[in-house]
Amino acid sequence: MRDKIAELLSKSVRAPAHTANTEKLRNGSVSPVFFSDEGSAREGGLVWRGCSAGCDAEDGTTGTLTDGNANPGDKLEGSGAAPDDPVHLKRRVGLFSGVALIVGTMIGSGIFVSPSGLLERTGSVGISFIIWMSCGLLSLLGALAYAELGTMNTSSGAEYAYFMDAFGGPPAFLFSWVSTLVLKPSQMAIICLSFAKYAVEPFVSECEPPDTLVKLVAVIAIVMILAVNCYSVNLATNVQNIFTAAKLVAIAIIVCGGAYKLIQGNTRHLQEPNFASSTATLGNIATAFYTGLWAYDGWNNLNYVTEEIKNPSKNLPLSIIIGIPLVTLCYALVNVSYLAVMSVSEMTDSEAVAVTFGNRLLGPMAWLMPLAVTISTFGSANGTLFVAGRLCFAASREGHLLDILSYVHVRRFTPAPGLIFHSLIAVAMVLYGTIDSLIDFFSFTAWIFYGGAMLALIVMRKTKPHAPRPYKVPIIIPYIVLIVSTYLVVAPIIDKPQWEYLYATGFIFGGLLVYIPFVKWGYSLPFMDKITVFLQMVMEVVPTSTTFEY
Repeated sequence: MRDKIAELLSKSVRAPAHTANTEKLRNGSVSPVFFSDEGSAREGGLVWRGCSAGCDAEDGTTGTLTDGNANPGDKLEGSGAAPDDPVHLKRRVGLFSGVALIVGTMIGSGIFVSPSGLLERTGSVGISFIIWMSCGLLSLLGALAYAELGTMNTSSGAEYAYFMDAFGGPPAFLFSWVSTLVLKPSQMAIICLSFAKYAVEPFVSECEPPDTLVKLVAVIAIVMILAVNCYSVNLATNVQNIFTAAKLVAIAIIVCGGAYKLIQGNTRHLQEPNFASSTATLGNIATAFYTGLWAYDGWNNLNYVTEEIKNPSKNLPLSIIIGIPLVTLCYALVNVSYLAVMSVSEMTDSEAVAVTFGNRLLGPMAWLMPLAVTISTFGSANGTLFVAGRLCFAASREGHLLDILSYVHVRRFTPAPGLIFHSLIAVAMVLYGTIDSLIDFFSFTAWIFYGGAMLALIVMRKTKPHAPRPYKVPIIIPYIVLIVSTYLVVAPIIDKPQWEYLYATGFIFGGLLVYIPFVKWGYSLPFMDKITVFLQMVMEVVPTSTTFEY
């Protein structure tokens, strides 16, 4: 034990002024400069050659910005860690893995659970198709705006990092508060419940699968995914790549089956758009968007791991441009295929649309469909936990969450404490919630922060006009997404007020009751240091001095 403690302490070296002066560093009262062992000033992981520590970091006229690792491929990639620190997150996510992470987390349970819910809320095939395509377009526009944010600030954490840059500590903390306790764990819980339902259903075809069995299988899935992500980053990305390929095969099976039925002339369900018979209201359309956007959610996940992307200024926007149109095309073809085989009433009556599709069309090979769906949802859950651990890591590194959540395993270089924390909350949600209630709560809360990220981009166009932007989106795009986000948040409240919306809003701002004493005033519970050391010994994790990039 003594040797183990000595080994961990020898690795526990933080970069000076990295966490203690985070708030001052962000608001500009302290210059965000670190120093390498060569004596060069280091600006957020990048080295400024030939300028003093107080040089202007934005206009670039008094110094040269170079990669601390002398990497000519990407100036924004940075070193990722202080040169004397062996423990930090490695850059292991390339273009293929980036596309697989986006596609793999977007195509999960949504396309297999959401189509019937969207039809129920619109009452029209035509309107449902318009909403499906609009959701794809909105996701693409939002992701393009995130590409600018992610290439301007390549710190992990996505919205958290952007809120810190644009608005300061309190909004960023509120995002991390809600995301780590609600958004990311609920997303994980929803996907794993869908996985469990599809995995169990073939064995209980005569009746509904017992809730206890479904929840047990979902918990087992969370534990398996946690083990993969804690063991190795390479293993987690390889699992993501393989499962993404498998789910694209599942999509191809559905599309080919639908094409076969269309060739036979089964087009009657597609020939009646039923716009006039639609029962959709202002609020119903907004909640229908929630259902569709849940199927598209994950378009921003790559921004959570920018510190681990190779050549981020190129691979981040390229992964987005490839991945999201591919998902939109898949969703359009899948919905056409469903309606080529099933009527609207049959789709709305089925809680497992893809399985019903397989039973109708594949005959003795119908078992392929639930197998393919379980593979798809498992891969999506793997990607969701992968990015969730990085959000926890980024917020904790700033001092906004428990210190232990920013620690990294000494040999495997994985943010194990953050991954375990998210998994425990997801398990609690699996044991408590249902899919429908989780989807509505998730969507309402998430779009508050998506709109906030658009506002952050607009603000930084004015406050940081000279910041490096390898990719720059037309300014009209964040305004469009901001307006739509506002509609998606406000419309359901006006159309059908519910106490749940008030509870969600209260929970968001309730985070200030934690922020003020523990972050703003710096109060620390006296026993936390002992707990942190104990958990370090158990999990073999240490702090990392990964630096920010501006």
